[in-house]
Amino acid sequence: MARYTGPVCKLCRREGQKLFLKGERCFSPKCAFERRSYPPGMHGPQARFRRRESDYGLQLREKQKAKRIYGVLERQFRRYFREAQRSKGLTGETLLILLERRLDNVIYRLGLASSRAQARQLVRHGHFEVNGRKTNIPSFLVKEGDVIRVRDRSRRTTYFKEIMERLGERPVPEWLSFDPEALTARVVALPTRDQIDVSLNEQLIVEYYSR
Repeated sequence: MARYTGPVCKLCRREGQKLFLKGERCFSPKCAFERRSYPPGMHGPQARFRRRESDYGLQLREKQKAKRIYGVLERQFRRYFREAQRSKGLTGETLLILLERRLDNVIYRLGLASSRAQARQLVRHGHFEVNGRKTNIPSFLVKEGDVIRVRDRSRRTTYFKEIMERLGERPVPEWLSFDPEALTARVVALPTRDQIDVSLNEQLIVEYYSR
């Protein structure tokens, strides 16, 4: 299955809530979800009056929502779920922690990108180092003690010069420490469920894959 390349605002409308896939636009009056909160399609305005979704439908929607928030495709998402099943602790919480540990998500959480899609592109273009080594894999899982920094060559680009002026507008999670002047961050601990501010019911995802 190829990655979705259509209008991402349709994904928010389909899930019935903001997924914050377009960065700053999601906080502006231009946000499509603010103007048309009903599902996309010719029957969209009437869709809100449809019959109640089944348990399976609710589980599916929650799984799709998680995939779209983190920008992960089905095969990769299943791998994360299997890894969460093999780990100690609650499977749903472990799954969200794995997704939060992705390098593209960390870059987004630090405020170095306005969306996870932009963060993924920045990582792929090789703008970051992890523990002193260039890392261009968005799915790279950080661990406690890892140091992430913007590469010296990248600091001289117009993008990072402008982003430094806006750093601090978005709070950095407690499990990360960030030095905005040095553009360097450290993973001080692995995230816990209460530190992950995504509107998801992970138990429904576990039920979906446990059918």
